[in-house]
Amino acid sequence: MGRIFLSAGHGGFENGMRDPGAIAGGTTEAKEMIQLRDLVVAELRSRNLEVLSVPDDLSEGQTITWINSRARFGDIALELHANAFYNPSLRGASVFYIANNDERRAHAELILLALLRRVPQLPTRGAKPDSNSGLGRLVFIRNIYIPSLFMEVGLITNPEDRALIQNRRRDMALGIADGLSAWNRSINPSPSPSPSPSPTPSSPIYPPINIKINGQIYGEEGMIVNGNSYIPIDLVDQLGIDLTQDPDVRRINYRNIVYVKAIELRDYNISVGWENATRTVVLRSILKLCPGELDRIMGHGKTTEVQLMMFLKANNEKGLEQFPDLPRLYREEGAIEGVNYDIAFAQMCLETGFLRFGGEIQPNQNNFAGLGDVGGNAAGASFPSARIGVRAQIQQLKAYASTEPLVQELVAPRFRFVTRGIAPLVGQLSGRWSADPQYGQRILSILRRLYESAGLI
Repeated sequence: MGRIFLSAGHGGFENGMRDPGAIAGGTTEAKEMIQLRDLVVAELRSRNLEVLSVPDDLSEGQTITWINSRARFGDIALELHANAFYNPSLRGASVFYIANNDERRAHAELILLALLRRVPQLPTRGAKPDSNSGLGRLVFIRNIYIPSLFMEVGLITNPEDRALIQNRRRDMALGIADGLSAWNRSINPSPSPSPSPSPTPSSPIYPPINIKINGQIYGEEGMIVNGNSYIPIDLVDQLGIDLTQDPDVRRINYRNIVYVKAIELRDYNISVGWENATRTVVLRSILKLCPGELDRIMGHGKTTEVQLMMFLKANNEKGLEQFPDLPRLYREEGAIEGVNYDIAFAQMCLETGFLRFGGEIQPNQNNFAGLGDVGGNAAGASFPSARIGVRAQIQQLKAYASTEPLVQELVAPRFRFVTRGIAPLVGQLSGRWSADPQYGQRILSILRRLYESAGLI
């Protein structure tokens, strides 16, 4: 059997300070996950499984290095987290797996089901690709060499989930241990008895796969490693993508050819899919973008009203019930001021939780982007209609991204306080529109998902 690496999310030192994770209900995510992790470790060891518990004082990067320096073929890794959301009614457990990996998705479903069997009162939010996470990728999953998963056992901001985490900790630990044991067995099945020992291969052999780019079969094959599609680095160069400046991209030298994970290209606006019947990794780059165009706020949106509607509905089935005209409003108001309405729409999805709201700002305020009020109202600004709320957001984006005058009458309350043109790119909204240093990256993550759902990348 392989070994199991188990990490409790947060708790280590980030930028010289202890990271508590989410804080709610008089407790911290780090504290709760460390206690849960310790119970899981004890349970697994009682089953004679070898477990390596990641030290709690390590940063995220140090955690990954610690695991990679000790990992061997056949090992697996899991990190435990508790999610948080400004809407306290949101609850449930989920497990993230590396995108475009069906094998890892099955493992994520296995662990999630094992937890829910022990704690049936806990709702499920499903197994999800890490491309659906806030930043569009999870470093714990992407940068660890062995198969790894990222588990959220519930939302610490929800009183019911928090009560389960604190009062049903033992049952949760048993469920997670059940899932890890089953996952370990699936990775390392017991060998069938044979009359004579089989020779051990001197080097691993990776199964080949086909590669298709924009509908055409590529002349060279890729390969599968730990369920992930890998492609030759020469193909990456032909796509005009330079990975030399990205130290986190893992490279494998196999039979004198360098390969990288295909899913890494998603961060460079390449859609990555998989055709199981033909064992083909499918790369698609239909949306032709000049450098900096994807994240440039001033410009033209590329989606249709229907595509915006379908994307919103896919992420919140009830999202359009209260605001059925919102996709049309974003396209119209964005086009008038020359603001990329796709970016504005993605920002709305982030700020409102795909129109779930639940924080300080309520739906009747028609404030879709967390706009503040000049008077310092804690609840934020309010607008008389959805159209005016969208217009205010578009105008505020234009204030940051351009020095051009407004076309329509000013409705954004804090427009005049912005240094015009200070943030032409989405990433430059971080620390300005929101204190979150990764605010712009979160918007771009949703924007990529929008374009993928629309078949534009």
